[in-house]
Amino acid sequence: MSSFLQLKDFLTLYNKVTELCFNRCVDNLSQRNLFDQEKTCVDRCVTKFARFNQSMMKSYVDVQTKINAKRMEEAEQAAKLQQEAQLKEQLNQQEKEVLTSAVLTTPPGKLTL
Repeated sequence: MSSFLQLKDFLTLYNKVTELCFNRCVDNLSQRNLFDQEKTCVDRCVTKFARFNQSMMKSYVDVQTKINAKRMEEAEQAAKLQQEAQLKEQLNQQEKEVLTSAVLTTPPGKLTL
């Protein structure tokens, strides 16, 4: 992911948290500074969101790690099957060449299989 998209996602998330906590905590716009109860509410709101976000990211990383491990296992299995198929094809080709060589080098009437 490009750094621009990461910054955009971060700013979108920051704006959502700001709006959510502001709407929940700020009741009075009559003065420039927040009241003590509003400050406490905002601190709790942001802390809850940060903890939730951290927990979600941990879960995401755990799930994504398992998904990636499964994909690697499937890719390794597919590569192994493809390698086995190629080896069988090579053996079949070699058998055909041996049989063709035997047929071409055997005098007429002496061909036995």
